[in-house]
Amino acid sequence: MITELLDKIDSFMYYPVLIIVMAVAGAYFTALTKGVQIRLLPESIRLLKEPPEDKQNVSSLQAMLVSTASRVGTGNIVGVSTAICLGGPGACFWMWVMCIIGAASAFIESTLAQIFKKKNDAGECYGGPAYYIERALHAPVLAGVFCVFLIATYAVGFNLLCSYNLQSSFETYSFYDAKLTPLIVGAVLAVLTGYCLLGGGKRIVKLTSVIVPVMGILYVAISLLVIGLNVTAVPSMFAAIFKDAFNFRAIFSGVAGSCLIYGIKRGLYSNEAGVGSAPNASASAKVTHPAKQGLVQTLSVYIDTLLLCTATALMCLSSGVERSEAVSGAPYVQNALSSVLGKAGPIFITGAMILFAFTTLLGNLYYVDNALIFLNKKRQPSKRFMRVFHVLCAVVVLVGAIIPMSAAWAMADITMGGMTLINLPCCMLLGKVAIDSLKDYEKQKKEGKNPVFYGKNIGLKEEELDYWK
Repeated sequence: MITELLDKIDSFMYYPVLIIVMAVAGAYFTALTKGVQIRLLPESIRLLKEPPEDKQNVSSLQAMLVSTASRVGTGNIVGVSTAICLGGPGACFWMWVMCIIGAASAFIESTLAQIFKKKNDAGECYGGPAYYIERALHAPVLAGVFCVFLIATYAVGFNLLCSYNLQSSFETYSFYDAKLTPLIVGAVLAVLTGYCLLGGGKRIVKLTSVIVPVMGILYVAISLLVIGLNVTAVPSMFAAIFKDAFNFRAIFSGVAGSCLIYGIKRGLYSNEAGVGSAPNASASAKVTHPAKQGLVQTLSVYIDTLLLCTATALMCLSSGVERSEAVSGAPYVQNALSSVLGKAGPIFITGAMILFAFTTLLGNLYYVDNALIFLNKKRQPSKRFMRVFHVLCAVVVLVGAIIPMSAAWAMADITMGGMTLINLPCCMLLGKVAIDSLKDYEKQKKEGKNPVFYGKNIGLKEEELDYWK
């Protein structure tokens, strides 16, 4: 009954509510910025090379890598597989569409986070949607509600799903026991996560932070290998993607389970454009102009969806292995790799899932800490509270491994949807501020300057800002 209720809420939230809000916001920002996410793509790449003012500060690249590390995870493998198996190959096309449109929303939210960021006593920057909602919209209660949804998303919804996705990668092995294996995987992952959260495991965290980027590159390389070995199937694969994507009779006969909705859901889950998570990392960067960080963050969305998600989709579809509800998730990807690498395929995917899951679990809680501080009147919660909270987070990881797939996905979708439904309308209300900032940036660039931002140049009052005076 609980799973059915979650499914109903999930279905209504995404169709018609979120699909309209996301499409309108993305199209609105794309139009008003004249397609900033495409038009200034070369400038976004150039800005990655720009160093911070000094080594003590966080650079644009470092802040982008933090948000990318949170975005890149099990969703790039399992989320895409689930979308294709349950929605059809056309889901891939709608993921691309929402990625490009959503990149404009990512620019706006990260630019706003920079404009309204705050600084602590040590001179470090911090901020995010809660801060621009409170400061610019003068809506502290709504900012608090956003933080509650953020905690529910990253400490509960996403971590439940992350744990489920990891254990599902073991289904392909002969030793898998549906009653026992999920419990064992969940328990090991929960203990390891709890150990790191409670102050141990620093070497483990450092090691995985080095290995995960390498694994990401290796994953793309192996995907390209599979696609290359199945190159004769590529034309028919793209034909199937576009045919299914524009089969509107099939889409509107069952919208909730269509490629359109699955593409939007899984695309949003993976790249998080407009959700309101990445701005928490964006606010920490020390740049000379807010628009710089907004431009850099559009690249993070592209890396996640156009590179990693597309690698999974094309690898699976070109392999020609059977797709169905029974293999949705990790098994479909493992079967695709097995067609080329044999028994080594599933093992590689399991290894990638372990690393992605672990770093995602810890990365998610980086955002949660910011929300807890905001709710605690901008003060760090007590050590006792944080110990209890981290133990509960570890319990969530254990529970995630043993709940049904539909419940895990529904919880993640609903909590993430709640964040998006608060953040995107607020971004639309404040959009003029970010767009004026972009115009100021482009004006200075045309004058041959390295753009430097002052709030008064776009009509902001000094009392509204901690920086940019």
